[in-house]
Amino acid sequence: MASNVEAPERWYLALLGFAEHFRTSSPPKIRLCVHCLQAVFQFKPPQRIEARTHLQLGSVLYHHTKNSELARSHLEKAWFISQQVPQFEDVKFEAASILSELFCQQNLVDSAKPLLRKAIQISQQTPYWHCRLLFQLAQLHTLEKDLVSACDLLGVGAEYARVVGSEYTRALFLLSKGMLLLMERKLGEVHPLLTLCGTIVENWQGNPIQKESLRVFFLVLQVTHYLDAGQVKSVKPCLKQLQQCIQTISTLHDDEILPSNPADLFHWLPKEHMCVLVYLVTVMHSMQAGYLEKAQKYTDKALMQLEKLKMLDCSPILSTFQVILLEHIIMCRLVTGHKATALQEISQVCQLCQQSPRLFTNHAAQLHTLLGLYCISVNCMDNAEAQFTTALRLTTHQELWTYIVTNLASVYIREGNRHQEVSEVITGLLSFFQGRYNEAKRFLRETLKMSNAEDLNRLTACSLVLLGHIFYVLGNHRESNNMVVPAMQLASKIPDMSVQLWSSALLKDLNKALGNTMDAHEAAQMHQNFSQQLLQDHIAACSLPEHNLISWTDGPPPVQIQAQNGPTTSLASLL
Repeated sequence: MASNVEAPERWYLALLGFAEHFRTSSPPKIRLCVHCLQAVFQFKPPQRIEARTHLQLGSVLYHHTKNSELARSHLEKAWFISQQVPQFEDVKFEAASILSELFCQQNLVDSAKPLLRKAIQISQQTPYWHCRLLFQLAQLHTLEKDLVSACDLLGVGAEYARVVGSEYTRALFLLSKGMLLLMERKLGEVHPLLTLCGTIVENWQGNPIQKESLRVFFLVLQVTHYLDAGQVKSVKPCLKQLQQCIQTISTLHDDEILPSNPADLFHWLPKEHMCVLVYLVTVMHSMQAGYLEKAQKYTDKALMQLEKLKMLDCSPILSTFQVILLEHIIMCRLVTGHKATALQEISQVCQLCQQSPRLFTNHAAQLHTLLGLYCISVNCMDNAEAQFTTALRLTTHQELWTYIVTNLASVYIREGNRHQEVSEVITGLLSFFQGRYNEAKRFLRETLKMSNAEDLNRLTACSLVLLGHIFYVLGNHRESNNMVVPAMQLASKIPDMSVQLWSSALLKDLNKALGNTMDAHEAAQMHQNFSQQLLQDHIAACSLPEHNLISWTDGPPPVQIQAQNGPTTSLASLL
């Protein structure tokens, strides 16, 4: 007969084996798994087994059921009992970690914070858990938009990692802090921090995949920093390094050997997620540089990869990547004259936001801005104004605010009687529309100088066609031609349908004025072709049921969109 010491182990291992069998069945049999774990308590187990079983039950209920109250009860018992058991760190801190996640899910952030702080305080002798809990609390502060507290915690984590001899995790903490400093626009602190990170990353010798993932993190921050500043030309060497780095990672095999330092047991992102992220920053660069066909190509690749990943992985970051990619491709479609497709993709963003309140909170302003841009493209100026006004109400982001105000100003200008409201907003365009051509030329030449310096092709094309129009109105046909011809070439390369339409109209009038009958006829034919394409796309877009989204300005995205009878907007401004 077995001794009393062995008996509990046997029944416990048997019940645990059954529970795991049911949990990993296909499909999982969660109810039976829970029954097996609950049966453990019938044997009045010792504290270690009791605490671990409460943790296992809490974890299974949290991850696989909607019974959050029962999950919370088990996790609280696991956290309470494990604190009375010596050398029981894994159960103790995992219970604290999952319980704080559950609190956040229930919007009980004020319960999660003290729990994490207590766990951080008592975990200093356990490097892995101390670092993990610091990351978790920093993430919680970030979600609450308290970036100062999050940065402070990441700084504490970086110093702790240095003390325990983990340069790898120190780099992770510092790069995470750098990301938040970029979000806060604290550029004076970003530069020295990124320089330090670059040195740490290059000097660290360890697992090749971990090293390359650090380099990807570092280069992503550098690339986004350049793009935030509009430095599309200057960023090219960094972007090339980033693309080479992700190719290197894709050829490396995951090393099963665990790091000797427990503080190194972290990964920034899975390889597959990093691939999508690199596609995303490449799309951002292509958009800013005006290579829209290239942006569409990389967006298609990234969205295809995301669809595959989402079949197996429900990580929220994948939906975030998907929304950001769609936001970029929608702007592409509007520029290239594919409004109907853009509208359907705006509807896709609405559907993704319906599935995640947090995603909607973070992207509502961008969504209304895109609807505003669509409204301008189909000449629904009242709706455009309403969309931009809604977007302004929903954003605190300085750059997005400026972008929205600038577009709202263009709506006011096109309405013809709102000049006073925008006199301080967009001086070059305003001078142009008010006929102050010499002043407009000065502003546009400055724009042209800036856009040429950084290869901002769309800005260059728009500036050239505006200058071409001014010279034409002033009677300087030769100078006008010198502006309009390169504008047309650049617009065709992008391709930018609106600039092509405007350029072809100018070329038609210019050649007629210069007596070039054949060239005037060719330009007129081009103009007619562009007009027809835009007209057909306009009718297709306004006939879609999704067109009714232009009336939505309050609350979450509408679930169902009713069809309407054909287009209701004027086409005059397009032609």
